[in-house]
Amino acid sequence: MCLSIPTLQKNKKQASEIENERREGVCCCCSALRPRYKRLVDNIFPEDPKDGLVKADMEKLTFYAVSAPEKLDRIGSYLAERLSRDVVRHRSGYVLIAMEALDQLLMACHSQSIKPFVESFLHMVAKLLESGEPKLQVLGTNSFVKFANIEEDTPSYHRRYDFFVSRFSAMCHSCHSDPEIRTEIRIAGIRGIQGVVRKTVNDELRATIWEPQHMDKIVPSLLFNMQKIEEVDSRIVPPSSPSAADKEENPAVLAENCFRELLGRATFGNMNNAVRPVFAHLDHHKLWDPNEFAVHCFKIIMYSIQAQYSHHVIQEILGHLDARKKDSPRVRAGIIQVLLEAVAIAAKGSIGPTVLEVFNTLLKHLRLSVEFEANDLQGEPRGSGSLSTTSKDNDEKIVQNAIIQTIGFFGSNLPDYQRSEIMMFIMGKVPVFGTSTHTLDISQLGDLGTRRIQIMLLRSLLMVTSGYKAKTIVTALPGSFLDPLLSPSLMEDYELRQLVLEVMHNLMDRHDNRAKLRGIRIIPDVADLKIKREKISRQDTSFMKKNGQQLYRHIYLGCKEEDNVQKNYELLYTSLALITIELANEEVVIDLIRLAIALQDSAIINEDNLPMFHRCGIMALVAAYLNFVSQMIAVPAFCQHVSKVSNTEEITFESLKKAIETSGMEEQEKEKRRLVIEKFQKAPFEEIAAQCESKANLLHDRLAQILELTIRPPPSPSGTLTITSGHAQYQSVPVYEMKFPDLCVY
Repeated sequence: MCLSIPTLQKNKKQASEIENERREGVCCCCSALRPRYKRLVDNIFPEDPKDGLVKADMEKLTFYAVSAPEKLDRIGSYLAERLSRDVVRHRSGYVLIAMEALDQLLMACHSQSIKPFVESFLHMVAKLLESGEPKLQVLGTNSFVKFANIEEDTPSYHRRYDFFVSRFSAMCHSCHSDPEIRTEIRIAGIRGIQGVVRKTVNDELRATIWEPQHMDKIVPSLLFNMQKIEEVDSRIVPPSSPSAADKEENPAVLAENCFRELLGRATFGNMNNAVRPVFAHLDHHKLWDPNEFAVHCFKIIMYSIQAQYSHHVIQEILGHLDARKKDSPRVRAGIIQVLLEAVAIAAKGSIGPTVLEVFNTLLKHLRLSVEFEANDLQGEPRGSGSLSTTSKDNDEKIVQNAIIQTIGFFGSNLPDYQRSEIMMFIMGKVPVFGTSTHTLDISQLGDLGTRRIQIMLLRSLLMVTSGYKAKTIVTALPGSFLDPLLSPSLMEDYELRQLVLEVMHNLMDRHDNRAKLRGIRIIPDVADLKIKREKISRQDTSFMKKNGQQLYRHIYLGCKEEDNVQKNYELLYTSLALITIELANEEVVIDLIRLAIALQDSAIINEDNLPMFHRCGIMALVAAYLNFVSQMIAVPAFCQHVSKVSNTEEITFESLKKAIETSGMEEQEKEKRRLVIEKFQKAPFEEIAAQCESKANLLHDRLAQILELTIRPPPSPSGTLTITSGHAQYQSVPVYEMKFPDLCVY
């Protein structure tokens, strides 16, 4: 006999109900034989999971567990067995009840016997995290976080959290199709990592979490979430500050807080393991250009770690810069800018023994950048690929400027004793031809590259010397520093000479007078400048006796360089004025006046055939300086003479420019006259006669035209006599067409 499908389904349902009744009867019969802890556990589960945990029975189970802690292991195992079964059967309601019971037992029981129970608990959490249901994953994470906040009496030497690190890290990268669920899973993953960090740091075996295999999962997971949601980044302050609840729902903020906490717990031995994955993440996701996120990450690192470990981070950045030295200029510039930010923060605290290492690495990369730039210029033929070459050059200049800024900022934050060492260190790197004192390899640079590296190093030196105040000039300008600085090799280019003078000004100007001396001008009353000065010390006097002639010679030769521009003369004038203020006694003043007169003579005699611009520049410098020094030494006769010889007009570069233009026109006239005389002296007579005859004919024609216009008689009514074909004829003109002079018309 055939039965229909509904009939078969009805029979199966009845059979299932009979089987359940049979099992319940057996359970009821055998309940007295079951262990008490199992009965207590069974009683906390209601018939309908919607009713939730049976609180009265839960209190009995808790009391039993506290009273008999040796039973905790069995209670945990039995709960884990039930939970595993409910997870497989997708009975989420009973799973929630089981985890709630576990949490309460965990919070209530504090003893050494809790450790076997913890193993069962962690096993159940792992089951939830392995399930594919987001709700259960979040539930397991929440339970783990509660467990992480419990301080155990004794450490657990066998417990490891490798699975939880891997699982929570995977949750941080959730790609669920539903955005809300995806965010919820990621937040759970971040909170789980935070729980692992807290738990392992509190344990005696906390070093395990800092192992590279764990850090390589934890750090990128946090950075991924910090980077992913930029529209609600914690770096941007909104009009109204978000509440704590809103921040908890923001993976970027939560990940950043967890990252800060992780770094704050790092120690000397494991600091590098936490920092290196940051470089790997930034490299993999190409976040050095642009580098806003990279800068943000390292600001977090520098502010989160303990101050005494700052130099470890700086060393790691320098090492990474070395590793990426062949990357594009913009990537290297991004790393250097990160180094600048790290140095700016570390300079406020402890930098440690990395000072020379920082400068040595930066100068090495400065040389590499100049070398790359020089190779690009030499390797590209003119007219081919000029656009790409220009782009590369500009990118390399970005690298060079970033290096110089970093050197300058780092140097300016060092104490004076360290800064003087860095000045000597950089000066020792400057290529000076004819000597082997420099320690920088320039064999691959060529002349153009060498000149470029000289300029870059002097710019770095200028940044380091800015704001440096030495008690004596000998400390600021020792012979080992002054000799290469004033070397002829650094006088072959106007920009090099400018940088040398500016470095000297930084070291000489110990009373901040330089700003008052800018520009070449006649100062009516120097007292208005309120110049600060002190009595010249014995050490400074000794310095000038030893090095004065070297300084005078440098200034004298610098004034006569043919490629000088206006700035060169202004800096030379400032040099003379600063020497007068800071280093001049009576003997030095006499030497400086002699130097000024010698410069004046060189401009007047002009044995070197200097252009008019340079001669005027020297004369303006001399006039301005003699006016300044005459008022500084206050010799009445000298002041009177200077005031007498300075056309009342203030001597400026504008007035000199006008003088140059006027003298230029006079020179053109002289040149024309010279050519005429030379022509009459050397040209053939026939050529001169022909030219004179043509000029005479032209002059005769012009005179004839003028006479015809002036001698022609006015028209008359009787007519005008004209001769046509040899016959005289009169042509009458009507009166109304005649034009009378104005005096004849009334």
